[in-house]
Amino acid sequence: MSVGYVSQIVFENQIPEGSYLQSLPVVQYLQKHPCLAFDADVTFLVGENGTGKSTLLEAIAVACGFNPEGGSRNFHFSTNATHSELHACLRTVKRAYPKDGYFLRAESLYNVATNIEELDRARGFLPPLTESYGGKSLHHQSHGESFLALVQNRLGGQGLYLFDEPEAALSPMRQLTLLSEIDRLVKAGSQLIIATHSPMLMAYPGACIYELSDAGIAKVAYKDTEHYRMTKQFLDDPERMMKYLLDF
Repeated sequence: MSVGYVSQIVFENQIPEGSYLQSLPVVQYLQKHPCLAFDADVTFLVGENGTGKSTLLEAIAVACGFNPEGGSRNFHFSTNATHSELHACLRTVKRAYPKDGYFLRAESLYNVATNIEELDRARGFLPPLTESYGGKSLHHQSHGESFLALVQNRLGGQGLYLFDEPEAALSPMRQLTLLSEIDRLVKAGSQLIIATHSPMLMAYPGACIYELSDAGIAKVAYKDTEHYRMTKQFLDDPERMMKYLLDF
């Protein structure tokens, strides 16, 4: 059984009239099935673009007290307040309270890195926050290097960690590195909720996979995900796929 920092989310408030959220299949599903369980140490939210993975993950993160653009609960910066109001419709049910937590968004990691440096300049003689991220400015590393530096140095375990499309920053080899880091965090008493397109990450043993589609939300086995089937079909016979796609 998962440590259960978030054991389930409950949809209990109405979406404001005229909100674009009303058209999202994930929201329509939650209005009819208001409880979604998180009963594994690692839960993946997968599905096609536009199905609401990142929107749902962001809402869970904000409902848990995280900054919409990423960071720990101590981050309060705002570069562009574009997050949805879905978080106001969710209640998180907790079995325990984490000692650590982080919302990591590949698309806004630059903003988090900038805020860390701004906070360090304002801290004066206090130890720099950068030390908690490996001792090197995240801006002085590649996107993938800074992402892994944050995971490997800042995330220590006994935490609730939410990752939004982490594979966007990582090569296939570094995705394997991230898998080992996910396992390290799980063994250190953590819970992770991850929105992803990566069939490599989804392979984590014992993970719960929720597939989001026009039909709503369904728990699926790894090899039944569209991501796995499409990737396998391509790798098994790329020439055939190219002929089909490009009319060779």
